[in-house]
Amino acid sequence: MTSLSSNITASYPNADAIAAQIPDGAFVALPPDYSLAAMEVVRALVRRRAKNLRLLGVPVLGMCADLLIGAGCVREVETSAVSLGEAGMAPRFTEAVQKGEIRMVDATCPMVHAGLQAAEKGVPFMPLRGVLGSDLVRHRPDWKTIHNPYAGEEDPILLAQAISPDVALFHARWADEAGNVWLGRRRELVTIAHASKQCFVTYEELKPGDMLEDEMLAPGVLSSVYVSGVARAERGAWPMGVLGAYGIDDAHLAVYARAAKTREGFQKYLDEFVLRRAAVTA
Repeated sequence: MTSLSSNITASYPNADAIAAQIPDGAFVALPPDYSLAAMEVVRALVRRRAKNLRLLGVPVLGMCADLLIGAGCVREVETSAVSLGEAGMAPRFTEAVQKGEIRMVDATCPMVHAGLQAAEKGVPFMPLRGVLGSDLVRHRPDWKTIHNPYAGEEDPILLAQAISPDVALFHARWADEAGNVWLGRRRELVTIAHASKQCFVTYEELKPGDMLEDEMLAPGVLSSVYVSGVARAERGAWPMGVLGAYGIDDAHLAVYARAAKTREGFQKYLDEFVLRRAAVTA
């Protein structure tokens, strides 16, 4: 792979090298399966037997989280939902919660996004209204309700505490020689990167030059200033998709959903598609 020629972005040889940079116990922000999930790094984390990870769904999680949970890599999940979409429930997550094997922190989409936006802006909280009236407010002591100081009459405002993950992790269609990555319309990934202490990205293809100098590409680019490290991972989102490159492999997702219903089936899936696949492609 051509080495990145500038800035502070580190270039790693593969997804396993990225996984090695994510320590046990890290608070890791992950996008939904439909929004450029770094599945090859997730598989690499399973292979290196990562432990005690805390996952943040921005704002929901899917197969990436289910794999990590089933493999025993996770101790806590904060998210609005975990599912396999049309393939049904996330079976390893469901069983782990029911048996008390992981801690589940219930959130909502607005609160997750608002908390990340607060960290992005360097402020301790972000005010919002939409969650007021939800039962969740009673179960989240860190969500504070205050009186709007600019209103004369009663006007409650909910405060979302800033969320600053240790690691942002996602995939991209392109990286360039300057260390920038192209995310297209997935602007929530930019927010995750801005709010996190480190950001690691796998990508499909390397583009020569600097995409920020291209008027057509620049609006969809995350600057290398916010990227800690990148690694080439062709089809690195599979079985999820990358717009313009390949679609979601619904048939494989269904295979996973069936296998993961039992611990035995899940282990067979790991043996075939996570452990053995790495040995074949090495």
